[in-house]
Amino acid sequence: MSKIKSKLFQPRPTWQKNLIVLWFGTFMAGIGFSLVMPFMSLYIDSLGSYTNQQLNFWSGITFSSTFLITAIVSPLWGRLADQKGRKLMLLRASLGMAIVISLMGLVGNVYQLIGLRLLQGVFSGYISNATALVATGTPREKSGQVLGTLATGAVTGNLLGPLVGGITASIFGYRLTFFITGSILFLVFLLSLFFVHEEFTPVEKKDMLPAKEIFHSLKYPHVVIGMFITTLIIQASNNSISPIISLYIRQLMHNHGNVTLISGIIASIPGIATLIAAPRFGRLGDRIGSEKILGIGLIFAMLVFLPMSIVTNVWQLAFLRFLVGISDACLLPAVQALITKYSPQEAAGRIFSYNQSFQAAGNVVGPMIGSSVSSIFGYRGVFISTSALVLTNYLLVHRNTKEIAEKIPSNARN
Repeated sequence: MSKIKSKLFQPRPTWQKNLIVLWFGTFMAGIGFSLVMPFMSLYIDSLGSYTNQQLNFWSGITFSSTFLITAIVSPLWGRLADQKGRKLMLLRASLGMAIVISLMGLVGNVYQLIGLRLLQGVFSGYISNATALVATGTPREKSGQVLGTLATGAVTGNLLGPLVGGITASIFGYRLTFFITGSILFLVFLLSLFFVHEEFTPVEKKDMLPAKEIFHSLKYPHVVIGMFITTLIIQASNNSISPIISLYIRQLMHNHGNVTLISGIIASIPGIATLIAAPRFGRLGDRIGSEKILGIGLIFAMLVFLPMSIVTNVWQLAFLRFLVGISDACLLPAVQALITKYSPQEAAGRIFSYNQSFQAAGNVVGPMIGSSVSSIFGYRGVFISTSALVLTNYLLVHRNTKEIAEKIPSNARN
């Protein structure tokens, strides 16, 4: 009994304390980026008078604008993180997002909204720097499980964000929803300031390896670069339906009922499955290899997206969205684990910032694909094109990980 008590009250190591705080921080950052999903198109519609094609176009631009800037600036922030530390980048990102998202509740037209979404991209980087900080401070033998747990924060935040947005917007209206989210992100800033601890030795600018040398030093550069591309396609697949999901649900509901609330619920359902499954898949990846988990997740995602094109009511769509959450639990955590295992720790900030650039690029490409395909083939065509995109990603992952799967036993990889 005394042994159990001493174990319970034993001080946690720093990496475990950071994991707890940063899980909440990445969860809220994910919500900050996704809560607008169920009502962004409806919010834009309230800012002017648009045809369906114009609404699809402006929705795609508004969704994509944040991530376009994120893709450009992430490597700059990653280099600064390797010089000055990841905690400083966490504070910059959380405070910046808190201010910008709050201001979105004051816009008078779609151009102002797009401008703030662009500015939001400048203050990106919370999730990538949280991942780099945890990855470099965690014992390598636990990296899959720990990164899988951390990834549930961002992934679940992204997936539950629409539920929070849908409920809050239904109760308080669109504009107040932005103010509430900004306040919570300011709390994330305070938690990161006072409770995240980083053991970091500043690196002089002249002592930093150029990006070219970093990639030359990688044992399996094609695996790391392949994971960047895989991240892009995963995000493009997940976000291809972002601009049209509320409009698709409105079509399924025949313009009756609370579309905003139902859109929020359906968009968020995958978060429940992801929250439960991701740590378990992380532990399994530590045992059998993260590349196998990634391949399984992609095959499953392809099989789930396809039937979404033939659903006849919102409950069928909700069930399939739950299955999407299971596939999401396999994907990004496995990618992050593979990047961690095959990258040098001293360049973690830049490596993860490059990955975030590709992730952001996927967030740009996905909504544009969704808007374009829906304009030509209708909403159902988006799900068919997404399945084809996931199939392409599976073939790419199989090609990039085939060498390490054949040469390195799973117990040596992990």
